[in-house]
Amino acid sequence: MNSAEWHARIESAGQVAGAGFLVTPRKVLTCAHVVRGSGGADALTVTFTERPGSPAVPARVIADGGWGGGATDLGDLAVLELAHDVPIAPAALAPVDAAHGQRPDRPRKLVVYGFPVGYDEGTLAEYRITAPQLLNREWIQLEAWQPGGQPLAPGFSGAAVTLVETGEVVGMVTAAADATGVHNGRMMPTEVMARYWPDLEGLVPTSDHGAADRARLRALVERTVRAGLDVDPVRRVRLYEAARGPLDPDPPEEGFDSLWSAALFVLCEIDGADAAATVARFTAQVDAVFQAPAETAAAPDWSPILVHLQHSGAGDGHVRVEVSAYSGGRRHPVGSETVPQAGVRAYVQDRIEAAFRYLTPGCDELIAFALPRDWIDLPVDRWASAPDDDTPLGSVYPLVVTDQARLRPGTRHQLTRAWKRLDTLPGARVHRVECGSPEEPARLRLRLRKPDACLAGFATAPAEARTRPHFDTSLTAPAPVVIWSRGGCASGPEEVCAGGNGCAGKTFLDELDACVSGVPPAELPRQVLALREEAEAEDGHWARDIQLLWDDPRVFTDPHVGPRGGGAAHAHSPVA
Repeated sequence: MNSAEWHARIESAGQVAGAGFLVTPRKVLTCAHVVRGSGGADALTVTFTERPGSPAVPARVIADGGWGGGATDLGDLAVLELAHDVPIAPAALAPVDAAHGQRPDRPRKLVVYGFPVGYDEGTLAEYRITAPQLLNREWIQLEAWQPGGQPLAPGFSGAAVTLVETGEVVGMVTAAADATGVHNGRMMPTEVMARYWPDLEGLVPTSDHGAADRARLRALVERTVRAGLDVDPVRRVRLYEAARGPLDPDPPEEGFDSLWSAALFVLCEIDGADAAATVARFTAQVDAVFQAPAETAAAPDWSPILVHLQHSGAGDGHVRVEVSAYSGGRRHPVGSETVPQAGVRAYVQDRIEAAFRYLTPGCDELIAFALPRDWIDLPVDRWASAPDDDTPLGSVYPLVVTDQARLRPGTRHQLTRAWKRLDTLPGARVHRVECGSPEEPARLRLRLRKPDACLAGFATAPAEARTRPHFDTSLTAPAPVVIWSRGGCASGPEEVCAGGNGCAGKTFLDELDACVSGVPPAELPRQVLALREEAEAEDGHWARDIQLLWDDPRVFTDPHVGPRGGGAAHAHSPVA
């Protein structure tokens, strides 16, 4: 059951209707009776509860088994198509007859994950098959693994029945026993499901040999899917060519549209005595590809220019500005002055230009603005890059912002530890903070402090009252990366947005997820620069107002807290 993010909860008009499971990035299987009478086209949604925080995905029925509506009618199968692909590795199907075990007196333990009343986040039940006989050529009877186990109550319908050892799917729960206290039910095995939906045939392996290698291959591919990492189409074919045996089929003419599709081809399309050997070779090829980046990953060699903007204390019309350059293992103060608001942009332009004299030749420049939290949404990336060039600064250089409160030593220590872990990740996984129904701030904090946390993406700008506590929590957790759109969702407190299609915040998060999921966290400033360049050239681009809070303390070799918390840091500045 490891990494089983493909388990699905089916909802109709906002109510839990049953379970299902993902079989392709866009297809979910469930029972026809789960979705019967689901109402309008927008009433059916699918939620992947093993990926907390992910939004419900709209779905529609595209195929069924012709179920007549009665408890004993055949064809109780429905195929749902999601509104978009989801970044989750689909369920793996076990070979035919794998559920029965090798010996009749030693049945295999089977696990079911469903959503009965009171268990909206799901619960497990353990079952077994005591006889391989098909009832009415349609079902196999399930019996509780132990007396007193969880009965197959309503809410388990449509759930995948999986092998406890490998997590492979052997069938789908279709019905529970009618009598109270009877702990058995029925499942439709995968070969019967394929009879009603032929597209499933190519996903069912023909051999049970090499189960360990198949499980390892799925684990590798699931890891790359979760991290948003993949290889290019040409390399996918080369991986297969390097693994295939002399009797194995040629790769499809159109190639493989993902690493997962290549793995499915190896698992499901190759049969014969040498199938297990091909799976083992392909697994080794994939493992070699994705072990190398983790071992050699390193932070980019940035040469940053840090711009501090602070409330001056000299009145609302003035700003305290400090500019420093970092290179050669030390900080070089460039300028520090209290400037009238009207002159801040010109002063920053001038000092940034001067700061380039200190940067390490051949290194990549990075412009970083340290801002008070109430200025964190300041559009500094839109400031003109030079007096005679109105190209936005953020479209010329990689540009990030950070919260000045995060410059404290304790927070820098936490962030440094977090970034050492992020160096091993091949992609930036987005934790979505939706505009419609954000999780509680305390729960968000727990989520962002987990080892796999990287990037908090907001559908709404920080100034919005309904998400401000969540934004503050992200900064103090501390999340290494936070991204939002200054435009974001425009709904106000009197008009709460549901986050559906047409919402600017949802569009932003969807596009963001697609663009950064395969980018190493250390490379995000470059990726956002590319997005800003696209937005500058294209009207209405979703990333025009993107704001990137990116904070790697290792880039700044001599951090300081500014004139209010460490004025000695500027003792040698010629303008201090």
